Amino acid sequence: MGTRVSVLMPAYNEAENLAELVPQVASVLDRTGESYEIVVVDDGSTDGTRTLMQGLRSATVRYIRLRRNAGKSAGLSLGLEHVRGEYVVLMDADGQDDPEEVPRLLEHLEAEHLDCVTGRRAVRNDRFVKRTTSKLYNGVTAKVTGVPGKDFNSGLKAMTRELADSLEMYGELHRYIPVLAVWNGFRVGELDVEHHERRHGASKFGRARFWRGFLDLVTVKFLTTYTARPFHLFGGIGVAIGFVGSLLLAWMGISKIAGHDIGTRPALQLGVLLVVVAVQMVSLGLLGELMVNLRRRRNLDASADGDLQ
Repeated sequence: MGTRVSVLMPAYNEAENLAELVPQVASVLDRTGESYEIVVVDDGSTDGTRTLMQGLRSATVRYIRLRRNAGKSAGLSLGLEHVRGEYVVLMDADGQDDPEEVPRLLEHLEAEHLDCVTGRRAVRNDRFVKRTTSKLYNGVTAKVTGVPGKDFNSGLKAMTRELADSLEMYGELHRYIPVLAVWNGFRVGELDVEHHERRHGASKFGRARFWRGFLDLVTVKFLTTYTARPFHLFGGIGVAIGFVGSLLLAWMGISKIAGHDIGTRPALQLGVLLVVVAVQMVSLGLLGELMVNLRRRRNLDASADGDLQ
């Protein structure tokens, strides 16, 4: 009989928390009677996590270690390549996620026929600044991507193996798993869960994570909206820039006809620059469309060859 549930925990310098959390997760899953595994991905920890996990390893607890800190997305991506379960649960190693919520997430996943359920932290036990920034981030993400949700960044998620196998994460893309899932045609939802204060240690994420997160939001928006139609993005930007440049050049033309000297006018130089940039943006969009079209034709040709065999 195969593994039913895989709990994947990326960890960076969380030895004290893992010493308590791993046994608690195992205890909860033991009560369910489901076959399971707990996979801890050590993201280059330097606090004794390796020694601790050597002692916790068992038939149901697995340990993967990265030699250097590569980030949460990289850790999750590596872990997803090694999990064996029919369902995969993502959980942070800081102890703020409640292990008792894991069975509830799995039940909700099956009952609602979803592919991903995010544990929505109804009451967050975090600092005011972190709560406020997170609320802003979630609102902007929902607005920009069109994917409904109030807690995209929650580390507690349950998903099907099919979705887990489809995810490709890097940078800060672990924040946008629901968005990537919807883009790939999967069904997502949220469920209110308990959220606790951090048990030991301090958060490993600084202020820079928020700026990186918003930059990755631009990446996600591009991947999910403009991958199949790049001209809509680059061409649109080019047309807008070209319009402003054309207005400036028209103004300079009228001034020249009126007898004014425009050779040293900054508006002339700016107008020429904007028109040149506009042409470049439109050309870039057309090249992108050409590449997308060629890729689509190759895929169609490959499919046709397969049908003929």
